[in-house]
Amino acid sequence: MTDTRVLAVDDEPQITRVLRTVLTSQGYEVRTMADGASALSTFTEWRPHLVLTDLSMPHLDGVTLCRRIRAVSRVPIIVLSVTATEEAKAEALDSGADDYMTKPFGIVELLARVRAALRRGRDESDDVTPLEVGDFRIDLATRRVSVRGNEMRLTPKEFDLLLFLARHPNRVIEHRRLLDAVWGEGSREHPEYLRVFVGQLRKKLEREPSTPRYLATEPWVGYRFNACG
Repeated sequence: MTDTRVLAVDDEPQITRVLRTVLTSQGYEVRTMADGASALSTFTEWRPHLVLTDLSMPHLDGVTLCRRIRAVSRVPIIVLSVTATEEAKAEALDSGADDYMTKPFGIVELLARVRAALRRGRDESDDVTPLEVGDFRIDLATRRVSVRGNEMRLTPKEFDLLLFLARHPNRVIEHRRLLDAVWGEGSREHPEYLRVFVGQLRKKLEREPSTPRYLATEPWVGYRFNACG
């Protein structure tokens, strides 16, 4: 049994029953909520380590829930939704979600994504020496990023993506390699993840997001991190 707390939010009782059963069997402590408003209250009081949420719910929808949580916390958020459109995925990711799974989902894949999301807060290496490269200082222990001495507030996946790029400066990193490294197996089917998160990083890090200097695009290939702007 672990002390890892997971909050599952869905207005379909059969979904929350499955999530509770599956996650509890893996040793997680689970609470379920049927709407976004109740989930937000529970989140504030219980402080879970991971949130799983539907999008279409009464009182407070999943997109708004993501925004509210992300305003106060870096906790990983995985969206579970029947909507498979790229627009819905982009909106959820833009709102602060770290991952997106389409219903019906496989239990094995769900558990793999849960483990991956939780791992991001536990650096697999014992080395937490801050990474200093060009204009950037990335503190692995506190997951804080400073650019030219100014601290930037990043979401968990924004941090993971920037860290991977910063560890390979001045090199073109292919789309598939970035997806595998940051989102794990199966993510190559969701190239929109990169477009959304690179766009979000540019808004936060670049002086002129429309003409980026730190995060350069190599058309049809990938992205290159330039440490000095």
